[in-house]
Amino acid sequence: MLTLKDPPSDFQLPPHNEAALEMIREAKDYASTQALAAGGAALATGGIVHPFGWLLFGLAYKPLVVTQKLARLEKLTALLLDEFKSEGIQVFPVLKIEDKNPIDLFVRFERKIHLFISIRSIGDKEIVYNEAREVLQIKRKDKHGLKVWNPCPLLELADYEKWLSKNRDLFAMSSREATKTPSAKVLVLWPPTKAAIDHNSHLYSEVGSMKILALRRKGTAFIIQQEEVIEFVKATLAKYS
Repeated sequence: MLTLKDPPSDFQLPPHNEAALEMIREAKDYASTQALAAGGAALATGGIVHPFGWLLFGLAYKPLVVTQKLARLEKLTALLLDEFKSEGIQVFPVLKIEDKNPIDLFVRFERKIHLFISIRSIGDKEIVYNEAREVLQIKRKDKHGLKVWNPCPLLELADYEKWLSKNRDLFAMSSREATKTPSAKVLVLWPPTKAAIDHNSHLYSEVGSMKILALRRKGTAFIIQQEEVIEFVKATLAKYS
C-alpha cells in the first residue's frame, strides 16, 4: 500500500473538482463577454477587472483560443465529476508548468491511477503518426502533404509526468505515490480533429474493450477522441482497482 504524506495543517490543494469547475465557468463567461465587447482587444491585455477564475485559468492560454479551450475544459471536467465522483476522483484543471503549455487536466484517483490529459483541436484535419521520424503530423483533408505538429503533444505529455514527480508537494503526495502509482498519458482530440484510421496495427493497444492508438514516444501516450474519454477512464480505472 502507498504511504500517504501528512500535509501541514494549513495545506490547500490546487483548485479542483467543483471549485475549479466554477472557476472555469467564470473565466469562460468573462472571456466571452470581453471578446464580444472589445473584439478581442480586452483578451489581449487581460481586461481591466478580473474575476479570480479568469486570472487562474484564462491567462494560461492564448487569447484567440481561450474561450473554446475553457468550454472544452468545462465540459470534460463536468463529465468526469458526474461519472466518477463516487470513486474519489480529483480533477485539477490548468496546471501551469514552467514555460510550457499547461497540463489541461491532471486526474488523480488516489493510490490507484494518475491521468495526464491534453485536449487539442486543430480544425477539420487528421492526425498521422510518422513511425520513422517518431512525430505526429497534421494532414489537411482538402490538401496534399503533411506538416509536423509542433509543439509535439507526445513530448509535452512526457514532460507533465516528470513535472509531477518534482512537484508532488503541491498535492501532499508521498514520493512513492508520485513515482509508483500507475499513470496514463492521454491526448484527447476534439472534433472535428481526428486521428487517421489507417495506422499500422501494431500501433494499437486494447484498453478494456477499446482498441486505441498507443504511441510510444518517451513512454506510451494514448490518442482518443473526445467522446471516448469516459469509457477510457472506466477501463483504465478497472485495470488498476
